[in-house]
Amino acid sequence: MQKLLFDFISKYISLTDDERNVLLSLNLFHSVKKGTVLLKEGQKSKDSYFVLKGCIRSYYFVDGEERTTAFYTEMEALTPPCALSKTPSEHYISCSEDTLLIISNADMEEEVNSKFPKFDVMCRMFSAELLAKQRIDFDEFKTSSPEQRYLNLLQKRPDLLQRVPQHQLASYLGITPQSLSRLRARLLKK
Repeated sequence: MQKLLFDFISKYISLTDDERNVLLSLNLFHSVKKGTVLLKEGQKSKDSYFVLKGCIRSYYFVDGEERTTAFYTEMEALTPPCALSKTPSEHYISCSEDTLLIISNADMEEEVNSKFPKFDVMCRMFSAELLAKQRIDFDEFKTSSPEQRYLNLLQKRPDLLQRVPQHQLASYLGITPQSLSRLRARLLKK
């Protein structure tokens, strides 16, 4: 698990042994079982999540139905809005699989960044990449038909089809599970 983290960081900056040891001393690594709810609606949290292995899902309840907004898999990060706004969460975050996470918070990040300023540079670079990716994903979602959303998912994140239940995929695509089944059947005939 340490190697996964250090390989990811090496894409942005190089680490000294001291810097690696500081990171390891923070007790960041957490193994979490499938089905575990990391954050509930109404709960306050300072935590941010980085997925080393596994899958977590963000979702809301609207009129008693789950509405999946995102899946986060290997080398993806999630900072819930409530961690920044210091208000109760409006959504849930749960593990769709057994997951290995790095869980940190603003205090930990500030401590590391003050000791090692290059971590701040890395975080800014990663945040800019993440923001750009989310903007592209949002724009594609808003301008695509359900069929195009599904085809985009097949192209960009085919692993999700094997990793998460169909009803969660359908919710993520903005359609019912029945519509997803019909869509899959129609595409198979083509």
